[in-house]
Amino acid sequence: MKPIGPIPPDFSGQSRLTIAGREVAGWIEEAGSTPLFIYDFSIIASRVARLRAALPAGVDLHYAIKANPFAPLVRALAPLVDGLDVASAGELRQALGVKQAGTISFAGPGKRDAELEDAILAGATINLESEGEAARALAIGDRTGVTPRLAVRVNPDFELRGSGMRMGGRASPFGVDADRAAALVGTIRSSGADWRGFHIFAGSQSLDTQAIIETQAATLALAARLANDAGAQPPLVNLGGGFGIPYFAGDTPVDVETIGAALGDALASRDDALAASRFAIELGRWLVGEAGVYLTRVIDCKQSQGETFLVVDGGLHHQLAASGNFGTVVRRNYPVALANRLDAPATETVSVVGCLCTPLDRLADKVALPEAHPGDVIAIFLAGAYGLSASPVNFLSHPVPAQILAGSPDNPNAIFTS
Repeated sequence: MKPIGPIPPDFSGQSRLTIAGREVAGWIEEAGSTPLFIYDFSIIASRVARLRAALPAGVDLHYAIKANPFAPLVRALAPLVDGLDVASAGELRQALGVKQAGTISFAGPGKRDAELEDAILAGATINLESEGEAARALAIGDRTGVTPRLAVRVNPDFELRGSGMRMGGRASPFGVDADRAAALVGTIRSSGADWRGFHIFAGSQSLDTQAIIETQAATLALAARLANDAGAQPPLVNLGGGFGIPYFAGDTPVDVETIGAALGDALASRDDALAASRFAIELGRWLVGEAGVYLTRVIDCKQSQGETFLVVDGGLHHQLAASGNFGTVVRRNYPVALANRLDAPATETVSVVGCLCTPLDRLADKVALPEAHPGDVIAIFLAGAYGLSASPVNFLSHPVPAQILAGSPDNPNAIFTS
């Protein structure tokens, strides 16, 4: 038997799984079938409120759309945050539909000229990943007669300790190396473009509160050094994010109140080079990840050489991360439960496998669950971030699952898409 991660507090302690005050069976009936994703917007709104209370004044909150681009979710969340961070022309178009262009930033390597032009004409900020990208953006500004809004994404000379994905302290396709960033700021300013500041992202999915505090302090020091070298105060310093959520056994949540207090102290004593700067925290997973549940129905209970397999109608084509095939080095189990008997004692060890023709399609490996039967519903938690949109949904041409935003401000019942 292998351990599973902790069920998020909003769903623990129930006998039958309820989401936004409604039992799973009711949501499935309304959707018409399994598998499906349900996102409880009240959890997301609560996360935003908690973080707002923890952050010091002068720190904006941005949502990174890549974490979950489900249109009703983005539309509901947009009024609660100060900005949206996008990473493609498609995300840019979506963001422009719900937020003013001046609050949108566009990051990511390999932006095509057409994408750069779209952002420039719209008035969004481009987080430049290289000197070459800067030259292309400036050329597009000259050709169109529109002043580009340009920030410099910096590849920092440090990393976020304990992060699941390190984004600094090494050679990287992301951002301009710290020792060249100030020179690029000079080029941008001398060209007449609108320099919008720095974007400094050192890593993601860290559960180490102290490491996040230290990284934010190092980010402020780096931004100050670069501002002094460039001879200009950045209008905005995007401090990145990196706040993780507890996916696996033994994981503990980050303490955002302690992080916010430490950031307040760091800002109070910041270098004069940043005296007039605003700051932003960019988060995706921490805001939406724990609000989502993936529901999939047991089709078959199979015995093979002494092992039990619960074969379900979903799989890695919807929840790649839960299968361990989304960058995980060692395969570990997400929190998983039998939705209709959440508090029943675990009586058997099973593996939950999907409907795809590949041995990689395993949503839970040798976990303890109550005895399950065909027709029972398996819940995979922490499905609110990097779920459907980060999975190979077209693999084997199975139907696209429904998604539901439960408890949204404009529709408290449900919103569907397929």
